[in-house]
Amino acid sequence: MTELSLPAKAYLLACDVGKNKLRDRRRAGLLIRGAALTDLVLRGRVADADGRVAVSGAGQTGDLVLDEMLAEIAAESPGKWKWWVRKDARGTLEALESQLDTAGVIELKTGRTLGLFPSRRPNVRDTATVDRLRATVDQTLRGPSPASDVDASDAALTALAAAVELKGVVSGKDRRQYKDRIEELTERGGDAVPALRKLFRELRAVRASAAASSGGS
Repeated sequence: MTELSLPAKAYLLACDVGKNKLRDRRRAGLLIRGAALTDLVLRGRVADADGRVAVSGAGQTGDLVLDEMLAEIAAESPGKWKWWVRKDARGTLEALESQLDTAGVIELKTGRTLGLFPSRRPNVRDTATVDRLRATVDQTLRGPSPASDVDASDAALTALAAAVELKGVVSGKDRRQYKDRIEELTERGGDAVPALRKLFRELRAVRASAAASSGGS
């Protein structure tokens, strides 16, 4: 893998390199789906058609995960962005992990927790890559350049991280302080980013409700 795709970059940002694990796999799955859709938008392979995702370019990207999603979109009736972000998020996450493992970006260790529950633990081989990605997000969020001048991929990566409130990357304080900047960066990434943000807020609300119900019982 000579150059990391947008979903690969998002995945590495979501990794806890100190503990060799992925924080919150459900959140990560949505992040990866949103990043894959956004990557296809930036490559001109999909576009918005009256609020739905439609194939707009010919040929493959050369990236297995992206091409698989592109084939799915081409085979399905046009669906809304939020639906495509949610669709088979777990499968796409695992496909990306296998791709990164094969490429030597991570060493994926699989097993079972307590002998029962499947576990997948990524060991990032070059942690400096994660450091560089974090620095890129930090510079994109706080840098002096207007959002319109920021590289489109960097703008999208930062907006995606903010959309799922990625721990250790874009803090709650950052989201409040740079709210307008994040909105400008989000506009650079297309329709998948706001769809991802809505899905994550729904997930967070469900979890909060479940926690409250559990605490009250």
